[in-house]
Amino acid sequence: MASTIGNIGKVPELRKRVIFTLSMLAVYRIGVFVAVPGVDRQVVSEYLANAGGGLLGMFNMFTGGALEQVSIFALGIMPYISASIILQLLTVVVPAVERLNKEGESGRRKINQYTRYGTVLLSLIQGSFMASWLSGLNSQALGGASAAMTSGFGFFFLCVLSLTTGTVFIMWLGEQITARGIGNGISLIIYAGIVAGLPTALQQTYSLVTMGQISMPVMLMIAFTVFAVIAVIVFFERAQRRIPVQYAKRVVGNQVMQAKGSFLPLKVNTAGVIPPIFASSILMFPMTLANFAPDNQFIRGFVDALSMGSMLYNVVYVILIIFFCYFYTAVTFNPQDVADNLKKGGGFVPGVRAGSKTAEYIDTVLSRLTFGGSLYVAAVCVLPGFLQSRFSVPFYFGGTSLLIVVGVAMDTAQQIESHLITRNYDGFAGPRGPRMRGRRAAA
Repeated sequence: MASTIGNIGKVPELRKRVIFTLSMLAVYRIGVFVAVPGVDRQVVSEYLANAGGGLLGMFNMFTGGALEQVSIFALGIMPYISASIILQLLTVVVPAVERLNKEGESGRRKINQYTRYGTVLLSLIQGSFMASWLSGLNSQALGGASAAMTSGFGFFFLCVLSLTTGTVFIMWLGEQITARGIGNGISLIIYAGIVAGLPTALQQTYSLVTMGQISMPVMLMIAFTVFAVIAVIVFFERAQRRIPVQYAKRVVGNQVMQAKGSFLPLKVNTAGVIPPIFASSILMFPMTLANFAPDNQFIRGFVDALSMGSMLYNVVYVILIIFFCYFYTAVTFNPQDVADNLKKGGGFVPGVRAGSKTAEYIDTVLSRLTFGGSLYVAAVCVLPGFLQSRFSVPFYFGGTSLLIVVGVAMDTAQQIESHLITRNYDGFAGPRGPRMRGRRAAA
């Protein structure tokens, strides 16, 4: 690792990108502790502690503790993610948006601009929900103290404005990291929020062990499960199905040269960590709606049935994960474009006719891979939750958080590796060890 850090320092462009990324993440973490004006943090912290986790606990984890701090970043990046989901769905069902997506860079810039507008709109809506929730929140343990130290339109307006501004700023930070830093900015912001709470989660777990609430054998089983889940994530995130590709013979002078064969790598989990993030974002919406209408018995009953850890929650969560695995893969990977590029370059898949037949073959293989990958993602996100709820383990040891942390870390590491390889450095594994490569996996 020491040689890795030294190699990063030898590449000026990479060094600047890494420093810029760390600086932006530091700004984000500082902003988590900037409170919304007129709010009593102690009341909200006590309420979250008594809530015992649930969707509020998961939301607090995704925001890096900003909800507990009643920070201007309390909405987190979820409005931006929700806006991205809506725009990507519109890309499939609305022809005008689909044409924009096919216009290349200019079309994508317009879609990104619409996503920003959608983020502001959703932030205003969710900020209104949160302002109403804070206005009605009080603590009986603190003598009936209210979370909102002031009332009326002034507090409502200032709270919504602060939360919306905070979300827009996070969105800007994520875009800057993606453009000028290393890795995906939005994913890194979520990653930073989860990792920042890891020391507290370890301390809470240690306290449970010392107080006898978790026995040592159970603690060892939890630790083994965590390491096993990490190993499974690493294996599947690196797994590939390599489709062999041959190229036509070329005449060079008086000789006929056979081009070297290659392969088309298809990842088992093409969608990465996006499906659980999208699914979690959607499942948090009913909770927000219930806070806005606490007296509506139908909404309250629906939210109670959809509480985290319930059978309905797990079933809906798995369905959403599988859907977004297929949906995001379809949006980001077009088999027809790949087949056309192979045909233009003189490449072909052995035993498959070039053109539409190749596209159909790639689509079939990709569909099988995505099915297996979606089951893997769903299993990792849901199965550790049973252990988590059974022994009251903090959220940071759940499958969703582990998948995001490990997946984002591997993606960022691979991008750094690519920069190092480009500059003829040895990368993470040193001069003799193997670099990060994909594993072969059957379709």
